Amino acid sequence: MNRRWDVIAASLLAAVASLAGTGSAHAQDTAQIATQGNGKGAPPCLGCHGVDGAGQAAAGFPRLAALDATYLRRQLDSFADGSRENPVMKPIATALSSEERQALANYYSHLPLPPTLAHPTAPDSRGALLATRGRWSQQVPACEQCHGPGGVGVGAAFPPLAGQSAAYITAQLKAWQQGSRHNDPLALMQHISKALDEEDIKAVAAWFAAQPLDHAETTP
Repeated sequence: MNRRWDVIAASLLAAVASLAGTGSAHAQDTAQIATQGNGKGAPPCLGCHGVDGAGQAAAGFPRLAALDATYLRRQLDSFADGSRENPVMKPIATALSSEERQALANYYSHLPLPPTLAHPTAPDSRGALLATRGRWSQQVPACEQCHGPGGVGVGAAFPPLAGQSAAYITAQLKAWQQGSRHNDPLALMQHISKALDEEDIKAVAAWFAAQPLDHAETTP
């Protein structure tokens, strides 16, 4: 087994250990859902989000590792109740019990930041302006005002943008814009996304995807 798989295996064991004693959904059961599914309609999470929770950039599947547990639980609930529309995630979320959703949220929040995300590429200048200064002529604040410096995330309401792929960030901005996602606090993202054009979205998504995670907290 090479070093990468040693790191991944250690991460999974640490996550399982951290969940010991959390509710009636046992730690081992949670790891089994992540790696094998729950046998009740929910496939293994790793099929899309990777064994280390890093996601798949090319396919637009997001990073789950080290995200806030409350945020992750809210997204699973939103997929199930339709406030976040997604034809792939809706049947998966509805196939998970309330306890399983919470257990998975805790599981992924305890996984460390994947090492493959530590040194992304250089940022885009147009995206940098939107991310760090905003565009006040259209009442668009800087993204960093809510999502933190470099997009590292702030609590359960404002998730990390750094370390997510440009494809995923782009898809979410368009989902806010088109109304297929509407589980944002005070409809903030619905307003902001509608003020952005195609080039704005492409630029700001690329900028956040390029931000390093070396300085990010393990649990944003």
